[in-house]
Amino acid sequence: MSEQQHRSGFVTFVGRPNAGKSTLMNALVGEKIAITSSKPQTTRHAIRGVVHRDDAQLVIVDTPGMHKPRTLLGKRLNAVVQTTLGDVDVICLCIPADEPIGPGDRFIDQQLEGFPRARKVAVVTKTDAASKQRVAEQLLAVTGLREWDAVVPLSSLRGTQLDVLVDQLVALLPEGEPLYEAATTTEEPLSVRIAELVREAALEGVRDELPHSIMVTVDDIVEREDRELVDVYANLWVERDSQKGIIIGHRGSRLREVGADARAEIERLVGKQVHLDLRVKVAKEWQGDPKQLGRFGF
Repeated sequence: MSEQQHRSGFVTFVGRPNAGKSTLMNALVGEKIAITSSKPQTTRHAIRGVVHRDDAQLVIVDTPGMHKPRTLLGKRLNAVVQTTLGDVDVICLCIPADEPIGPGDRFIDQQLEGFPRARKVAVVTKTDAASKQRVAEQLLAVTGLREWDAVVPLSSLRGTQLDVLVDQLVALLPEGEPLYEAATTTEEPLSVRIAELVREAALEGVRDELPHSIMVTVDDIVEREDRELVDVYANLWVERDSQKGIIIGHRGSRLREVGADARAEIERLVGKQVHLDLRVKVAKEWQGDPKQLGRFGF
C-alpha cells in the first residue's frame, strides 16, 4: 500500500453511562487505558488510545457518558463531550444489546445532528450478555434511529467483531500520515493513569452518591535507587467527613482493600513492585466548587 493511502484520524465513542465505551476502547487498544466500573460516569475526561495498523492509525477518544447534569462537574463533563464531538472524524454511538433503547439513547442520537462533518457508526455492545434474537432485535431498533455509515454488533469481553469494527472505522478515516509513533498507545501521563487506577479500586463496593464524590490525586512517584520498587504517594478525596469513614472502613479495612487492589493494577502498569501510600482527605462539596474543580483539573 502506498504512503498516500495510509489513513489516520480520530474516532470517539459516545453513549449513556455504562454503555461499554471504556471497555471497548481498552479491547481495541490491547491494554488498559481507561478504567472501567459498573458505576455511572466513571470516565471523567477525554482519554486517547491509539490503534496501530500497517495501513492506518486510529486514535480513539473515550469520553464521559452524556447525562443530565446535577452538579457543576456534570456540566463540565458534558462540555468535554461536546468539544470532543466537534473535533473527530467518526462518532460511534454505543448502545448495549441487553437493554432496550431508552430516552437517554435517543437524546444522544439527536445531539449527533449538531456534528454533520463526522461520520456516524452505531455499535451494539455487550452481545455476550444477550441472546441472538435479542441482538437481532436491537440491531433492528438501532437501524431505525437514523441512516448510519455502519452498524456493528460486538462483544468487548469476548473480542468478537472487534476486527470488523476497526475495518469499518478505518474505511471512514481520511488519508493521512500517522499521528503518533508506533510504540504509543496513549498520551495519558503516568500520574493520571495511576490516580485513575486508585479511583477504580475505590469505586468497587460503594453505593449511592459516594462514587461521584471520589477523586484521586497523585503527589509523587519515586523510583528507589535499586530500581526494584516504586513509591507512590496518593490522596483519595471525598466531599464529606461521613464519606471519609466509609472509605477508610472499620479499623482501616476498606482502605487496605482499596490499596491492595490498586497496587496490583499499578504494578502491572509500571512493571515493578509498588509501595502505595494512600491518604483519605475531605474537599467539601468539591463537585460544585469552581475553585476546587479547577484544582482537580476540570
